[in-house]
Amino acid sequence: MPSSTPSAFPMTIDGRSVTSPGVLAVDNPATGGVIAHVPRCTREQLDDAVLSAERAFRAWSRDVSTRREVLMAMAVMLKENVEELAGLITAEQGKPLAAARIEVLGSARWLRYYSRLELEREIIQDDERAFVELVRRPIGPTAAIAVWNFPLTSAVWKIGPGLLAGTTMVVKPSPFTPVATLRLAQLWNDVIPAGVLNTVSGDDELGAWLTQHPLIRKIAFTGSTATGKKVALAAAADLKRVTLELGGNDAGIVLDDVEPGRIAERLFWGAFTNTGQICTAIKRLYVPRARLAETVDALVALAEKMVVGDGAEDDTDLGPLTNQMQRAVVTDLVSHALANGGRAVTGGAPADGPGYFYPPTIVTGVEDGSRLVDEEQFGPALPVIPYDRVEDAVGRANASPYGLGASVWSDDTDRARAVLNQLETGMAWVNAHVAVAPHQPFGGIKYSGIGVENGPWGVESFTDLQMVHEARS
Repeated sequence: MPSSTPSAFPMTIDGRSVTSPGVLAVDNPATGGVIAHVPRCTREQLDDAVLSAERAFRAWSRDVSTRREVLMAMAVMLKENVEELAGLITAEQGKPLAAARIEVLGSARWLRYYSRLELEREIIQDDERAFVELVRRPIGPTAAIAVWNFPLTSAVWKIGPGLLAGTTMVVKPSPFTPVATLRLAQLWNDVIPAGVLNTVSGDDELGAWLTQHPLIRKIAFTGSTATGKKVALAAAADLKRVTLELGGNDAGIVLDDVEPGRIAERLFWGAFTNTGQICTAIKRLYVPRARLAETVDALVALAEKMVVGDGAEDDTDLGPLTNQMQRAVVTDLVSHALANGGRAVTGGAPADGPGYFYPPTIVTGVEDGSRLVDEEQFGPALPVIPYDRVEDAVGRANASPYGLGASVWSDDTDRARAVLNQLETGMAWVNAHVAVAPHQPFGGIKYSGIGVENGPWGVESFTDLQMVHEARS
């Protein structure tokens, strides 16, 4: 990867590459060693970025054809630089290179989608008395705050709809994974007008400054529920609009008519993709008691085949956790479960040696009330919980304060839909999990967030609604 000097990955403010007196170190989670330094944005530099977005807003918001052309050029830029960007993602986030390539190409797909998305006019009256139309006006300069498990995806899911809507933006990547985002902003600087997209790097203090900035009119945030609540409080001071994509504790419910071996691979990857660091991953699996042993055996067989290692190695299936903080969370939750009657059928402890590795872990002997079941582990540890009646599984799934996603697994899709319709979540799948696409809304209820990303609904979240009434009599 490029030189680890501070200037290798500058911020982008008003179309210029900007460094800072202070720097943040970025670790490689496979080794724990520092791979790069990035600027620590000052408050004055943040003011420059927001003011730049404010100045660019008027011209940018008026020309949708230019916005579409720019979005397509941004998508092309991603595709042309997939190897460089994937390498940076793997180095800072840990995922295997193949998965990092998918993230880059998926981000390009999202931008292409928005470059082509038609925003329909909504006419609510057209008669002899009046013509009444609902018009979507871009909301103004927006803060986009991304998260470390999918650094480019979580940024692009905000950038794409926001730029199409006509907003200008200040993007802040996670301090754990800023490198690929800063590099991408450098590449995009050739195709985006100055001030339209500003990218800054820093720690939690920068996030607080950004969410409190008086010229920011909307905050699009992905992260933990605890931080999301702080964002909401900051936004309330001057009534900023918010989209909050927060934590989850997704339940998977397997019905008794499905053969566990047939669905085991989909269940496994629904829980362990990206080393379990997905807000919509299956984080607790409810299985009929009579099917418990064979389900666990099938999952364990898959887990024990996985190669856990450096994402830069070709044979790696699962990379490390992205930071020591998250490995400590997983270690604590699994240890608590094992100390209170749980059994790790495979895995169960962090790996020795450098890096933030934790093997795929299947835990049995735990019930609702265990911290591993009730809290979001956001890592490679899956509790498998027996149930006797489907109604009990549904009730336990709904008892969580989270409401992001859920899935039901059955050979009878009508039966699965009947169960699914009782689940209190923003997203629900039959015989799948973590199935996302740019045209599908993504978001949760309860503690899992406010609003949705993706599709025309995502674009609308970056607008204010204006009613236009033209009298005819």
